[in-house]
Amino acid sequence: MKYEKQLKNSFSLIKDLVRFNLKIIFANKFIYFLISAVIFFLLVTILNLANSDSNPTEGLVFELLLVPGILLIFYPTVFGIQSDVDTRMIEILFGIPNYRYKVWLIRIALIYFVVFFILIILSLLSSVALVSFPILEMVYQLMFPIFFLGSAAFMVSTLVRNGNGTAVVMVILGLAFWIGTGAFLPDKYNLFLNPFSMPSDVNEVVWADATLTNRIVILVLTLVCIVFGLIRLQKREKFV
Repeated sequence: MKYEKQLKNSFSLIKDLVRFNLKIIFANKFIYFLISAVIFFLLVTILNLANSDSNPTEGLVFELLLVPGILLIFYPTVFGIQSDVDTRMIEILFGIPNYRYKVWLIRIALIYFVVFFILIILSLLSSVALVSFPILEMVYQLMFPIFFLGSAAFMVSTLVRNGNGTAVVMVILGLAFWIGTGAFLPDKYNLFLNPFSMPSDVNEVVWADATLTNRIVILVLTLVCIVFGLIRLQKREKFV
């Protein structure tokens, strides 16, 4: 009976945390980023369908879906802490034991789940309208750069402690990664590596190895960003 009550209380706490963080994720300007992502997707899809010379490929779909994914991850990770500070909610959250684990880890997981779910829907539409492809594999590959950018934005927000400042830093970092794509960065360290667009002069085995290494590097950097951000959040005086 005692364990059942503890389990019930834990479930109730998790449910409240999920409900609370979902309200935060969908609050304020997130809806505008969601609308922008959908409009971008629909516009590019319509242009491809209207162009008789267009020949959509899996590689093209990957690039098409990457932009909406970045737009969706941008607001909740860049402005999340700033929103807590503005509403004075962060003072309450810092009073919760193990704050970083009980609140922001759940929030990050929910943000990624929301983005994953929306990308599944957009992938289904792309598969029907443009070209058939393995939907889960496509979204799985998309989540690596999106996860990293979201985690990097979370980490930067704990350093800058201002939503607008974090946005500027992330735009600069994003442009730097984009400019470095193919020009300075080898495939193994290319954030925007498109696994569905293999160069014609590269062997399949070499490409598969480069893609695997790339995903491992991105995953490690993502975890480093999250851990660093969570450690920064323990310095209460920096935020309250």
